[in-house]
Amino acid sequence: MIIKRLDLMNFRNYDTLSLEPGAGTNILYGNNAQGKTNILESIYMCSTARSHRASRDRELIRFDAEESHIKMLVDKHGSQYRIDMHLKKSKTKGIAVNGIPIRKVSELFGIVNIIFFSPEDLNLVKKGPSERRRFIDSELCQLDRVYTNHLMNYNKVLMQRNRLLKDMAFKQGLSDTLSVWDEQLIAFGENVIKDRKEFVGQLNSIIQELHRKLTGGREQIEIIYEPDAAPGAFEKELKGSIERDIRQHATCRGPHRDDICFLVNGIDIRKYGSQGQQRTAALSLKLSEIELVRQLIHDSPVLLLDDVLSELDSSRQTQLLSAIKETQTFITCTGLDEFVNCRFPIDHLFEVSEGTAVRKN
Repeated sequence: MIIKRLDLMNFRNYDTLSLEPGAGTNILYGNNAQGKTNILESIYMCSTARSHRASRDRELIRFDAEESHIKMLVDKHGSQYRIDMHLKKSKTKGIAVNGIPIRKVSELFGIVNIIFFSPEDLNLVKKGPSERRRFIDSELCQLDRVYTNHLMNYNKVLMQRNRLLKDMAFKQGLSDTLSVWDEQLIAFGENVIKDRKEFVGQLNSIIQELHRKLTGGREQIEIIYEPDAAPGAFEKELKGSIERDIRQHATCRGPHRDDICFLVNGIDIRKYGSQGQQRTAALSLKLSEIELVRQLIHDSPVLLLDDVLSELDSSRQTQLLSAIKETQTFITCTGLDEFVNCRFPIDHLFEVSEGTAVRKN
């Protein structure tokens, strides 16, 4: 899987940009606030239909423009896909694949498998459960369109049920309709729980050896999926929480409250681990994600590394760089010392400055 070309118009600080990356390691270097991360964001946006940092499309459009365009040409198993994305300040985005408009965002998922790795991801372990759920959902939605459908429907029904719980406090007779939403919530929720459990189990089978290498054999890690309602027990848990839901005007049980536990040598490092242990576990998790995606799609995902190397010591830099060989990778950095010190080959080099990206020898 290779991105062959990227074209931007009125995206963030770019008036226009045409980039032809190579199949190997593409280094985007330059001073801060020049637009390096914006290039990664455009790739992620064109692959997943959402930004990793902006909540609204209008934030991605150049300040003096009304609309923005992202075009990306992808080679996947010898077949080419042209993705065109049209962002508008006042309307819903438009997306076309090979010139044919798509009706659902989920139709875009799976064309390009993207793994984004930023310094914030190194704090994934110590952050709240919502961040860890987002990590699971982000990858599963790219890998499995059926899961995407289940998750989207679960969230829609959850929103409707919560609205009903609030309305029940002011209107009589609405409680009779609660069972209708419960039935749908249970059906979609059970599928979400099942798929998340399987995904975490697959990660767990990979992460242990990677983490052992990162820690020189000193630490043994285990990831444990912590569903708010155990598989097959969601209906029971939901019914047992109805009185509480009515009091709080919100659904208190379900996969929207799931979490992941990280045990290192039997200790829950979310609460009791050092910062070094938490960051190493997060790195192990991202490396496991790369390997798992390779196994599932029988191809390498496209990797986006946003100024991550500066946050790692030399040994962890080496582990990360060795894991991305034979994979198209985009790396942002302010200097090239990390690669020189690690003796890591640079396949393609681009200097980013004030909304331009110039290829260097």
